[in-house]
Amino acid sequence: MTRFDFAPLYRSSVGFDRLFRLLDPAAQAVGYPPYNIEQLDEGRYRLTLAVAGFDVEDLGVEFRDNQLIVVGKSGREDDRPSYRHRGIAGRGFARSFELADYVKVVGARLENGLLRIDLVRELPEEKQPRRIEIRTAAPRKIVEKAKKLVERVSKKAA
Repeated sequence: MTRFDFAPLYRSSVGFDRLFRLLDPAAQAVGYPPYNIEQLDEGRYRLTLAVAGFDVEDLGVEFRDNQLIVVGKSGREDDRPSYRHRGIAGRGFARSFELADYVKVVGARLENGLLRIDLVRELPEEKQPRRIEIRTAAPRKIVEKAKKLVERVSKKAA
């Protein structure tokens, strides 16, 4: 896999850390736990992580600075049995997702080993598209022509 080194750009730029984190493919290479991102409808999304073996107390969901961070802490080492074969991962994890502007976390629930996090994109009123009325000049011209006609008629009558 090709890895790009952004170190030279870090030395000559200020404030682009978030952009470099998004572009860095090594940051996206983490594969555990597996997840889905669903688009439920326009502006509503659901992030589903497969967290089999984790209880609600073992999981944490945090949202800050457009970043959603999901953390899973595995049980204590001395509580675990001795395995002859271990095919089900139960290790701790920290997974982060960069969210677009105006995307908010509205809820999370754990159901059947799946952690479902509901997201919604809410544009502020000033950012939402609005319809601009297009007016024509025709009514004004008709009124002006009517005024001139009335003036001519009144001059002739006088």
